[in-house]
Parts: sequence; C-alpha cells; structure tokens
Amino acid sequence: MHLKLSYQPHTLSFKFDARTSRGSLSEHKVYYLRLWQSEYPDMVGVGECAPLPGLSIDYRPDLEQKLQQVMQQVNEEQVALQAGTPLPDALQLQAWPALRFALETALLDLQNGGKGILYHNAFSRGERGIPINGLIWMGDKDFMQEQIKKKLDEGYTCLKLKIGSLNFATELQILQCIRETAGATDLTIRVDANGAFAPHEAYKKLERLAKYDIHSIEQPIKHGQHEQMAQLCAYTPIPVALDEELIGVQRREAKTALLESIKPQYIILKPTLLGGLAASAAWIALAEAQRIGWWVTSALESNIGLNAISQFTANYDITMPQGLGTGQLYHNNIPSPLQIRQGELWYSE
Repeated sequence: MHLKLSYQPHTLSFKFDARTSRGSLSEHKVYYLRLWQSEYPDMVGVGECAPLPGLSIDYRPDLEQKLQQVMQQVNEEQVALQAGTPLPDALQLQAWPALRFALETALLDLQNGGKGILYHNAFSRGERGIPINGLIWMGDKDFMQEQIKKKLDEGYTCLKLKIGSLNFATELQILQCIRETAGATDLTIRVDANGAFAPHEAYKKLERLAKYDIHSIEQPIKHGQHEQMAQLCAYTPIPVALDEELIGVQRREAKTALLESIKPQYIILKPTLLGGLAASAAWIALAEAQRIGWWVTSALESNIGLNAISQFTANYDITMPQGLGTGQLYHNNIPSPLQIRQGELWYSE
C-alpha cells in the first residue's frame, strides 16, 4: 500500500481578539494534511497541524520546511505509515507534536474511509453528546459579562474563565456577579490563569478565589517551577489542573516523574500540544494510575482537529465537562457536523 501526502495552509480568522495572559490572537495559521492511497485517490484522510504561537514547541519558522520533508519521505516511500502503530522514527517528529497529531489523525481518518470518522462510538454515531464547558475569553468587564450571560442562556452548566489579564479585584467582582446569578449546585466555574500568578502571591489569590466555589484552576503559575507547583498542589484551597506543564514531556518515565513529584488534582490534555492521541492516552493511563483526574481540551484547532479530538474523547466513559467548545471561534471555520446543544457537543450529520 503506497500512501501519498500533501498539505494545504489555511489562515483562520477569529471573530474577536482572543486574549490570554500571554497576549491576543486575531489569526491562527494551520495546515491540513491530506493522505491517500495511490490506488484510491478519491478516499482521503485529513489531519490538522495547528501549533499555537507562544505555546506550541513546534510553532517555528521552519515548520513548513519540516512539512515538505515529511511529505517527501512519505511520497518517495522512505517510510511506511500505518494507522494504529507508532509513527516511524525516521520521520523525526519528537519535536513536532502538532505534526504528529495531524499525521496520526489523517491515518485514522483514511483507515475508516476518509469521511471524518476516526472512531466508531456513540458520539460519532450521533447517539450521545459530550458535556463541555462554556469558554469565557478575557476582555473588559462588560465583554466578559456579555459572554457569561450568553453561555448561561445557551444552557451551559460549566463555565471556564480566562483570568490574569484584568485587575484581580475586577476578576473577583465578575465571579461575584456569576455566583449571584447561579450557585455552585447549578453552575460549575473553572478558571484558567495560563501561568499568570507569581509563585509568592499564588496561594493568597487562590484563597480569595475559593470563596466563589471554584471547581479548579488551570496552571496558576508558569510551568517549569516544579517545586513551587508541588507545594501549591499540596496546600491549595482550589484543585489545581496542570496544562502547559505537560508540554514537551514525552518519555513515559518523565511523565510519571512529573505526576509523582507535583501530585496535581487534575491534568488537561491538548493532543495538538502533547503529540497526538496516543500520547494523550498515555497521559490518561498514568494519571488514572495515580488517581489524578483529567479532561481533554482543544487548542484552538479548526473543526477538523476538534472533530478528531472529540471522537477520541468519546472513547472514554466521561461525565465531567470537557474543553471542546471552540468550534464557533472563527469566521472561516471548516464546515462540520459538530453542533453544540444545551452545553453538549454532538456529532450530527
């Protein structure tokens, strides 16, 4: 079986400036990989390579050069690709997690007929939805409150707020307003600091946040400060979820050591940043062995990547809301059967 590979760049345009504590995004350049058998050119598997500026280790000026190299290796039959098996070492993709995710998902799509079905489960059959959180982006107070009202009207029972860019007192006021509208029994609140807190101030800020019955806080301090993060996780009044902390940690021994040393309450899995679905599954197995909770989140992919991540997530018996509500971010997203209904993501042809 001889496979052919091509790719096509696409620049996604945000409907608004997507702000985090690291800055704001108005565009997101991605690459769509197309994989097919030379004997059956009409059956095409598609994967998305969508590294994020400031976050992905493969957001690099030589990414397209690497794409061309991989394309040449595949097209000239220097490597053999097969769904369900590790990608060949000859591709040298250790430092290219978004590209690994794209190749892995394109292979799965092709294996299943090239129609966007990567896994056969209740979600991809349209029988069951995935509970998701409503994502509230940073902005001024009015912008954030407008988003919150819209998400509550749409039936979400879990909201995730990006914090760390406004004055902290203002962010607490916003949380107070939410809690005046909906108590903890009706609405779960998650916050994501994207590493915005300094280690010396983090605990006191978590104490103040805890008054609003916060479910969890993602990455309260910057990644790479393992000792401080471990201490925070040990004494925190709010469960801590590691996010950026997992990026670039690839060997099983390193993953195990990270979880054992920091002992977080949760980890967050972004396949584009972690090197694909198999890599994410490995993190899940290690976390569950240590009784650490987890959920899966998209990393601002278009609907191509979001579809793959959602179908992967649905292989697990999940009840906790996942971070998969990003399909409405772009003016020029790819048409998709994904739909959001009452705070759940559905696959609906």
